[in-house]
This record gives sequence, structure tokens and C-alpha cells, in this order.
Amino acid sequence: MGGIQRGLLATGLWKAELPALVGARTAPASSSASGSVYPHHLPLATLDGQRTTLSALHGKVVFVNLWASWCPPCVAEMPGIHALYQKLDPQKVAFVMISLDQNPARAQALLKRQGYTFPVYFPAGPLAPPFDSNSIPSTIILGPDGQVAARHDGMADYDTPEFKAALESLAQ
Repeated sequence: MGGIQRGLLATGLWKAELPALVGARTAPASSSASGSVYPHHLPLATLDGQRTTLSALHGKVVFVNLWASWCPPCVAEMPGIHALYQKLDPQKVAFVMISLDQNPARAQALLKRQGYTFPVYFPAGPLAPPFDSNSIPSTIILGPDGQVAARHDGMADYDTPEFKAALESLAQ
């Protein structure tokens, strides 16, 4: 199922609407979640079990994606997210891929199998707004000031020149 969905994204036959980034010079504001402050102390655990919070990334644009290995739309959008991750300056834009897998070994197996190198975390506590979602994949873009710049629930192809430019503009 994920392969079919990825194929539809890749061919352009199905185009999911990308979120407009609040504060980016290349995109108008249109997010219902815009303007809300994210919880700096969102508890996360790294793949090797180290505890951290989002506060370590304050000052950067943060691309947060909630996903799971058992979610076909999540798996379908990952190649585009990984391609975008490889194109952006990590000093300006951070990626926080939050796996909702109950079994971390399944998430790690998917990452290894696909060769993904973006940072993956697991929730180390409850997900507070704006990260609590009834659906996945969900993507939240945080500006360097800690404000929610955009939110998108559902699958999308983030690896576009326009979205890359909007993230870079937001990072200025």
C-alpha cells in the first residue's frame, strides 16, 4: 500500500496540499495552528535511549514528523522527507522524526532497511499540543522563535523546490 501511495506522489498523479509556512517570505500564512508556542520540554528519547527535549533545537526551524513503521502513508512520504533532509543546512533546519511505534526495533529496522539517516526519536511522555494528533503522518513546522509556522495532517511530498525555499526563508 505504501509503495502504491509513494508511486502516486512520485508521478504527480496525486498531489497532497503542502502547508503554507507562516513567516516564510515565499508562502502566505494559512495554518490554523499558526502562532501557538510549542512546548520546549517535549520529552523525547533518541534511538539509543538518551533523553532530550525540543529546547535543544530552539533557534532553528524544526521539521517535526509523527510516523510509524506500520503506517503506509508514513512510509510512502519518507523518501521525500529524507531527500529534503539531505538538501538543507542542519545548522538552520533540524529534523525530528517521532516514531509512534510501540516496538522501537520495528522503527529501527525500517530505518536500516531504507538507509534513512535523519534523526529519529520516540515520545518519552505524553504528546502535548500541537503534537497530539488523531492521525498520522502529521507534520509540524516550528519557526526559530518556537512558534508553530505550519501543520499538515496526512501524507505529502515535501521534497519540492518551493517547500525547500520556504523552509530556508523561514530560517533567515
